Amino acid sequence: MLRNFFLTVILLTGGCLLQAQNREYVIVVHGGAGDVAGLESDPVRSAQYYAALDSALSIGDRILATGGEGPQAVMAVINYFENNPLFNAGKGATCTADGTFELDASIMEGKDLSAGAVAGVKTIKNPINAAYAVKTKTPHVMLSGTGADLFAAEQGLEQVDNMYFATPKTMKWIDKLKQESKKNGTVGCVVLDKQGNLTAGTSTGGMFKKKWGRIGDSPVIGAGTYADNQSCAVSCTGHGEYFIRHAVAFNLCARYKFLKEPVEEAADYIINVELNANEGNGGLIAVDKDGNIAMPFNSTGMFRGYLYKEKGGAAKEKKVGIGKTMVSIAE
Repeated sequence: MLRNFFLTVILLTGGCLLQAQNREYVIVVHGGAGDVAGLESDPVRSAQYYAALDSALSIGDRILATGGEGPQAVMAVINYFENNPLFNAGKGATCTADGTFELDASIMEGKDLSAGAVAGVKTIKNPINAAYAVKTKTPHVMLSGTGADLFAAEQGLEQVDNMYFATPKTMKWIDKLKQESKKNGTVGCVVLDKQGNLTAGTSTGGMFKKKWGRIGDSPVIGAGTYADNQSCAVSCTGHGEYFIRHAVAFNLCARYKFLKEPVEEAADYIINVELNANEGNGGLIAVDKDGNIAMPFNSTGMFRGYLYKEKGGAAKEKKVGIGKTMVSIAE
């Protein structure tokens, strides 16, 4: 049974800016951007997504509230998304043109710019954990394909058969390969922890019917994921080719750092001007070093949410959204 929510509806215009208020920590999540027209008017299905976003934020909150660091929170949140078939990451990934599954993930820490990524993996249950292992256990940034799967197995990370990632809906796509995927791209999490460090992570089940081992922006540091303590932590979702061409995640950090643009202004320009002009569909989530948040998208919606806690008090603010409407969830 879906849990009951006490919700206060707040109408927004797609992006979100929160002024820094001595925040103790901040967590922002996304579950992909795309065509979600009509989903908000379906109370049962929308409640499932609201509940999932709420759960993801609560998982991260429990870690950050007790002094846990950004990477711990980011991995725990993305593990939750990877294990939830509602989202295109891990279990429930979309299939390739060959009817198999290839997954990507990346993670980056802003305090030292260390990063790790895996691309085109087929047997790693939680690719974000493998990305972190690449960051911490190798001198490399990205491993791909069979090599990445073998590395993860050597590290003791849980392995699964490739068909583990399928769901009944996915199997219908494999059988027919006629309809376009309704999954919305990617999942991600960005964090400003109590230590003042920024972390970003992204994971995806790939593009439906992709060929030739195509890799999108999710595992590409600077395109789908970036974090720098001097600027922002960013996770992107959308048509990966455009996010790679525009180096979206790094672009946002550079505009913030060098042009001194507020995080919302920089994010809004990239998503709604640069990408829109080139038909680059998608969105991003970001938190800057002061705790300000941006969540713009140029599609009909983006599964997203944030939670923050101010210093010196017990008050927390938590909101989740699908389309242009966001709802406030009582703690």
